[in-house]
Amino acid sequence: MNPIAETVVVAIWLMLPAYIANVSAAFFGGKTPIDRGILYGKTRLLGDGKTYEGTIKGISCGFIFGIFQHLFSCGYTKMQIIPSFGLFPSFLVVLVCLSAGALFGDMLGSFIKRRLELKRGAPLPLVDQLDFVAGAWLLLFLFARDWFIESFSLNIIIAVVIITPLLHLLTNYVGFKMGRKDVPW
Repeated sequence: MNPIAETVVVAIWLMLPAYIANVSAAFFGGKTPIDRGILYGKTRLLGDGKTYEGTIKGISCGFIFGIFQHLFSCGYTKMQIIPSFGLFPSFLVVLVCLSAGALFGDMLGSFIKRRLELKRGAPLPLVDQLDFVAGAWLLLFLFARDWFIESFSLNIIIAVVIITPLLHLLTNYVGFKMGRKDVPW
């Protein structure tokens, strides 16, 4: 396989639990805002877009999808490029970090947008597309550092940083067309 294509496949594979968590939280959403309407200065702490239900469902979907990936990579594929999430029980930590970190990173992005007094859905380029990646990587670095360093080479990191904004815009557009998002970005 072409080295660039291989890098892209590995980058997407490694980030799928975070991608799934982020998309699932937005898709399933919820009614109970995490910030419960609390103001921080003049604006809401996070806003109505970050809910308990969406967070729980998003983390669960990312984690469960990661379990299926792990099973696939351990027993059902002979493709050498598909990396593992590690051995039991450490792979569970990796999957939690990817899924929960993605949503905590997204919440941090919302917190930043509220501090800039941007309304829900207002674009903030790069923060909108990469906040959840930064959150996932931060938790991985804190709780699964060896796996993170081993799995995320510079090439993989660059691929994720290039691919993720494109995937984010595509999934947001699909969500907008399905009526799950108010704006297509």
